[in-house]
Amino acid sequence: MNSQETTMFDGEERLDTLPPEVEEGNIEYKLKLVNPSESRMEHLVTQMKWRLQEGQGEAIYEIGVEDNGNLTGLTEAEMKASLETLQKMAIRLGATLSVIQKKQLDSSSGNDIRSVAEILVRRVPDNQQFIDLRLAVLGNVDAGKSTILGVLTQGELDNGRGRARLNLFRHLHEIQSGRTSSISHEIIGFNANGQVFNYSESRTVEEIIENSTKIITLIDLCGHQKYLKTTIFGLTGYSPDFAMLVVSANTGLVGTTKEHLGFALALGVPTFVVVTKVDTCRGTQVERTLRQLERTLKGPGCRKVPLRVETEDDAVTAATNFGNERICPIFAISCVNGQNLDFLLKFLNVLPPTFSCHEREKIIQELTELQIDEIYSIVGVGTVVGGTILRGTIKEGDNLLIGPSDEGLFYPVTVGSLHRNRLPCRLASAGQSACVSIGKPSCIVRKGMVLVSPDLKPQACLEFEADIYVLFHNKFICRGFQTVIHVGNVRQTAIITKMSKGGIQTNDKAIVTFKFINRPEYIRVGSRLLFREGRTKGMGEVTRIFLLSASSECCQPSR
Repeated sequence: MNSQETTMFDGEERLDTLPPEVEEGNIEYKLKLVNPSESRMEHLVTQMKWRLQEGQGEAIYEIGVEDNGNLTGLTEAEMKASLETLQKMAIRLGATLSVIQKKQLDSSSGNDIRSVAEILVRRVPDNQQFIDLRLAVLGNVDAGKSTILGVLTQGELDNGRGRARLNLFRHLHEIQSGRTSSISHEIIGFNANGQVFNYSESRTVEEIIENSTKIITLIDLCGHQKYLKTTIFGLTGYSPDFAMLVVSANTGLVGTTKEHLGFALALGVPTFVVVTKVDTCRGTQVERTLRQLERTLKGPGCRKVPLRVETEDDAVTAATNFGNERICPIFAISCVNGQNLDFLLKFLNVLPPTFSCHEREKIIQELTELQIDEIYSIVGVGTVVGGTILRGTIKEGDNLLIGPSDEGLFYPVTVGSLHRNRLPCRLASAGQSACVSIGKPSCIVRKGMVLVSPDLKPQACLEFEADIYVLFHNKFICRGFQTVIHVGNVRQTAIITKMSKGGIQTNDKAIVTFKFINRPEYIRVGSRLLFREGRTKGMGEVTRIFLLSASSECCQPSR
């Protein structure tokens, strides 16, 4: 989403000007909105509708700001009248307002007090029940990932001994060790006024969704080195909109922290950092960890602009500018005494969607494709698959194809029912996660398969060409090298059969041909990939597919 590079306030210092207003994006400047005529009101409502479309249901209005970015400010009476007009505009569109922040400007005369305000306008798009974002949580083992998610979703602080994280664990050995080995999902909601809705006060999922206009799905990933493949699968398979890198204040950047950060950057996932356990350290230790983070983020591998979030204004500035890929907000929080947790919640509330309205509409109009991440067998229902819809829409009664099988074939299935966030629904569209009932398919269903439209005429491949970059390798990578490939929800060992160079090493690029060892897969040209083998790690992009001739036709069930 296009957005100006700065907002009205930057920390404790007041900015005299903002960048000039741009036509694209969801940020609108208004000097004042006092008693507009009916024709002017119609124009303003149309303008607000456009900004909401650009922000997928969210728009930010800067009141008291000229189109060229000058902060002029309004008197108290003018500000009150302008906010009343803005409220009338929102009511016409079925939208709601919440004041993000309001500040007074310095004035030469003490009697003329002028102020500026930043307003969040939110309206759930007509084709959505709520605004939906996915947030992946990364970080080293024992950094506090599950604990912070437990605090956010349960609404209760931790006792310092891991009580908050217990509700997120899925297996007994996770409870016993305190370490996550699987991928778990939880949600947190915000209503139009920015109020948090979570599982506190014994709320159910239905109540959270019913009362929220914005839902953030929190994906808790593994931190231990031996579960690295699960973490990479969570990043590639679940297609998160954002990533939260959790760093412990008393240990700093250790273990898999830098690896997780590198994977998120390689996949182009916007990332912010949360430093936890600040209550257990002295101020000097926290400052040492923050400086270490800033050096890493500014380094040649990241090239980010770190932004410490120390006030509510900083949180709003960080959220509205997070569309700028260079910004990397840093929060320093405590899950025991709640220090700075409200800044993180404010940031999540204001955080805008990654896709613009036009980009979203474009992928919704494409033919259906859902990548399968989870598989369930339910008595009386049959097979249920869960995953992320990459393109198009899925509704009850749709006739789709599932595959590829071990032979590279696709089989017809019919959608029986749909669920999103554990609730039934009739339609799910691109960018959303859903569970789909498909009855009893004629093939063995596994992770890595896809549900696609028959009009797509899907074809599987055993070999593909990719432009790769080696992040690290001890010696040289040559023909015959075997590695584990991650492309979307596909995870399989492949061997290099051809190379544009005789051999490549760390920081080298090459065009290579990979061949899957076990079975054919369905992948697309342009997909990003990660590969790993021991300490060897690399990234790349699929540039060409070599199709299987046997998969050119869809297979009917054998009798």
